[in-house]
Amino acid sequence: MNYWLIKSEPSVFGYEDLVRDGKTMWEGVRNYAARNNLRAMKKGDLALFYHSNEGLEVVGIAKVEKEHYPDPTAESGDWSVVDFVPYKKVARPVSLKAIKETSELQNVALVKNGRLSVMPLTEAEFRKILEMGETKM
Repeated sequence: MNYWLIKSEPSVFGYEDLVRDGKTMWEGVRNYAARNNLRAMKKGDLALFYHSNEGLEVVGIAKVEKEHYPDPTAESGDWSVVDFVPYKKVARPVSLKAIKETSELQNVALVKNGRLSVMPLTEAEFRKILEMGETKM
């Protein structure tokens, strides 16, 4: 299994929207590194759901339901989407500030490259963030 972090503005599509809808197509990614990360995802992989711009915190876990396929919203270019379903809400949101202050998380792309919207995590990083959010798998 691989681990990921995906970012969305809660006013556009937050974790509660994913819970309400039960499933979503993660579309609109227009960054090559993020697109390649989507393409590397496998069914069953878990992704921390991070609220960007507003909140700046990890609030839930999503699960890859369907592996990458062409983005139907792309007017041109070679872009991909994956489908996510909600997996679990974190017990206590984990702020960007807390992540940045944690030595074990200094290599996370969220700290090093805050603009990337889809990023890989190691299992240790994933579990550390869940520990900080008082969330058990």
